[in-house]
Amino acid sequence: MASDKLKGRRIAFLVAPEGAEQVELTEPWKAVEEAGGAPELISTDSGEIQAFNHLDRADTFPVDRTVSEADASEYDGLVLPGGVANPDFLRADEDAVGFVRDFFEQAKPVGVICHGPWTLIEADVVRGRTITSWPTLKTDLRNAGANWVDEEVVVDQGLVSSRKPDDLPAFCSKVIEEICEGEHAEQARSVA
Repeated sequence: MASDKLKGRRIAFLVAPEGAEQVELTEPWKAVEEAGGAPELISTDSGEIQAFNHLDRADTFPVDRTVSEADASEYDGLVLPGGVANPDFLRADEDAVGFVRDFFEQAKPVGVICHGPWTLIEADVVRGRTITSWPTLKTDLRNAGANWVDEEVVVDQGLVSSRKPDDLPAFCSKVIEEICEGEHAEQARSVA
């Protein structure tokens, strides 16, 4: 059932050219569209991204803008899908890390799932925040100063996180809710 909760709002979906978990891209994307929002696919390269179903190639998706062309000030929220390789590529890209950090500096909502928090760690925006992720990131997140918990969905002042594809219904719902609420001052305070 479509609504207009996000009417007029642009949401950036940041993924690497390869390695994003397809369902963690497509389900939040669909939720944003159904809420009346305008999702845009941002990547480090132009052309298409190659999504994956775990370790198997899935579909390709056209990139709307490269991260070097994108500006966080033009968006109302950010979604970071997981997949093992996706955030590993993103955290090695200076423009991608800066783009993510800008959302926190501008106090805008961010949704992150599965392995996605690796990019947040590189952007140094998890210190003092409560977050969840795929369990293998627990130590990385704790070492970066986060309070890691094993829960379906965690909301911490505009930062929405979930562990895995099974959590997508709760994740999508909370991402839409946080974007509707708009800016969260605590996002900016978490920038180290």
